[in-house]
Amino acid sequence: MKKLLFITILFSGFSTTFFAQKSLLQSGPMVGYSELREVQLWVQTNATAIVHIDYWEQNMVNPDTFSTNIVSTEKETAYTAKLMADEVLPDKFYDYQLVINGKIIEFEYNLKFQAQPLWQWRIDPPDFKFALGSCTYINESRFDRPGNGYGSEYEIFEALADKSPNMMLWLGDNVYLREADWNTRTGILHRYTHTRSTTEMQRLLATTHNYATWDDHDFGPNNSDRSFIHKEKTLEAFELFWANPTFGLPDMKGGITTQFLFHDIEFFLLDNRYFRTPKNPKNGDEEILGKQQVDWLIESLSNSFSPFKIIAIGGQVLNSEKVAETYANFEKEQAYLLKRIEEENIKGVIFVTGDRHNTELNRVETENGFIMYDLTVSSLTAGSNTRADKEPNKNRVEGTLVMEHNFAIVEVTGKRKERVLNIMVYDKDGQELWTRKIDSAEFWKK
Repeated sequence: MKKLLFITILFSGFSTTFFAQKSLLQSGPMVGYSELREVQLWVQTNATAIVHIDYWEQNMVNPDTFSTNIVSTEKETAYTAKLMADEVLPDKFYDYQLVINGKIIEFEYNLKFQAQPLWQWRIDPPDFKFALGSCTYINESRFDRPGNGYGSEYEIFEALADKSPNMMLWLGDNVYLREADWNTRTGILHRYTHTRSTTEMQRLLATTHNYATWDDHDFGPNNSDRSFIHKEKTLEAFELFWANPTFGLPDMKGGITTQFLFHDIEFFLLDNRYFRTPKNPKNGDEEILGKQQVDWLIESLSNSFSPFKIIAIGGQVLNSEKVAETYANFEKEQAYLLKRIEEENIKGVIFVTGDRHNTELNRVETENGFIMYDLTVSSLTAGSNTRADKEPNKNRVEGTLVMEHNFAIVEVTGKRKERVLNIMVYDKDGQELWTRKIDSAEFWKK
């Protein structure tokens, strides 16, 4: 009887300690960028805690266990931590566990990540799939406008995780800063924390490599531009809560622009807010990206051997009409960008965009037979653009307009010089809405 009482007390003490550590977890863990020799992970607690991650190769008998750096989370950085798995090897898949204050945190799903494959000069690049989505609004009635909540159908994140993409690219408006948020660091960090803590989102964050660009609602008020006085605060928050490989260009101060390779596909994440001019300036030209960022992009695209160059930007690039904040409103810069792409004969350009609260595929073919695509994927949980079917857009591919919550999965398949993108758009429950195929050979038909 005494032995049973001792075991009961011991188990009770363990459970209390375990749940105390579990209660310290605010959001995450999240898997960030992946390279051949390192992977970055992220986690947020709700009070000061000591965190690290242990990881080991999948499907091994008695595998070696490695550990990331150890971080003490602090209020000054919203209790976030970036943890580096720097003992990975190319081509390997890993399981991992989160440790808070020395205690392993249990989850109802397996935590996993991958290191990039070393395929060059050896084999054809492996097939993989990536997810796309934008416009995530999570209701918080105390700070929302009166009436029905603007966000809904959060189960879409579970449906997205069920598709098991290798990576997820968040296309902007990943949080919605509100009037109570955007003028203070306190409000900005609160909004990021509130959105990132969404229960339905956690499995996607923990099992998929996540990359992000931003748009106006991550950056500041609606339709905000470079004049926003608190843009340094929102830039800081973006860097705290995302695990992109870099933030900003070496020769430019500020912004979130970055570039990375996933398998053989090169991704270029552009900043359409930090350098954006106010609307209709009396002196000078209207700009979204600014000439320096555009020129960097052209040079980087020119140096790319990727069969598809995926360019992520918050707003639509190839919509033919001057609606909302489409690039058509910035005629001179849009013309310069598209002309330079064609002049340099950069094949395989596909813009992936958000912002519009509807999904559609746009295709442009110039008089010289030069082809570009723009895949807009929106929205995840924010209100839908129910008027999109009334908007003229001569570049829209027939049958691709979606005006409900949705996401896209893009499968990359085929041999190195015969790569194909299989685009599938799904509703909130993971039911297929449409599919299209883009063959890399299409860009070389002339």
